[in-house]
Amino acid sequence: MTTTLSTNQSTITKSELNNTKSDTLHNNPIRTNWTLEEVKQVYTMPLIELVFKAASIHRQFHDPRYVQKCTLLSIKTGACPEDCAYCPQSARYNTEIKPEPLMDLKSVMAAAQHAKNNGSSRFCMGAAWREVKNNDDFEQVLSMVKEVSKLDLEVCVTLGMLSLEQAKRLKEAGLTAYNHNLDTSRDYYEKIITTRTYQNRLDTLNNVSSAGINVCCGGIVGMGENDEDRISLIHTLATLPQHPESVPVNALVPVDGTPLAQQKPIAKFDYIRMIATARITMPAARVRLSAGRLSLSFAEQALCFMAGANSIFAGEKLLTTPNCEQDQDEMMFNLLGIKSDPESTIMQ
Repeated sequence: MTTTLSTNQSTITKSELNNTKSDTLHNNPIRTNWTLEEVKQVYTMPLIELVFKAASIHRQFHDPRYVQKCTLLSIKTGACPEDCAYCPQSARYNTEIKPEPLMDLKSVMAAAQHAKNNGSSRFCMGAAWREVKNNDDFEQVLSMVKEVSKLDLEVCVTLGMLSLEQAKRLKEAGLTAYNHNLDTSRDYYEKIITTRTYQNRLDTLNNVSSAGINVCCGGIVGMGENDEDRISLIHTLATLPQHPESVPVNALVPVDGTPLAQQKPIAKFDYIRMIATARITMPAARVRLSAGRLSLSFAEQALCFMAGANSIFAGEKLLTTPNCEQDQDEMMFNLLGIKSDPESTIMQ
């Protein structure tokens, strides 16, 4: 089927858009040399102007009618030794999360097939590990990646820190993307996590990229950081040697028992401002509505899509936190005229 995209001039096919990519990139080039002041100027635009600019750039790189659905499954839950202040899976906090061993392959495959049947084109698997270890559990994860990839799904994992050799093994198994969020700015990071450094995270991103795996990297807003921290986070992502293929923007979901349990929620327009700034500074990336989406109304999610979001996490859970129901997302997609994207819509 030929995909068409309406513009203010004409209706053109996706292939015709591909032929004009050089002109598009000339007008809005993909840059990795953003200055902190430039990112601040983007972030602090009047909101209406910011959303309009983000929407305009989004339409030059993506078909705005399509949003990718992703499903995130916790394949190993709880008992994590890290002290991430937002995470109920930390062994350091008294939460309702009970440790569970690594899931078996059959259960993972059933979940992956269910995700595909419900319209997801990317299946993400998360294990509550500080780092990947060369043991039987890692071998099992490699098997999961191999088998899930046979379902014609993009396969993503988030397993903590990993070496270049481990990344290469995941690539050989068929991994599409590796998620490893920076979480917040370098300056605010130590207020959230002390058990690993910001540089540890950057080193893992470098290993992932060097192995030829797509980088999935974003952060969490609403953890008590200020605008300068949010601007700094976007600046770090937008000045990586290559922009992340996907940028999940999470809003904190406070969980009883964690240090951030009483944290006030981020203002919805500030969340939308993050989406728009990510889109403008990283125009070819998928910008993903992630944790915290349950707190957004249809209208607020619509503004996020207008501002350049083109991916969501679907399914009733995101690791251990609640998410929107399947029928809610279907209702929203129908209302907004959005379709689930089975393929990449980046104009390449």
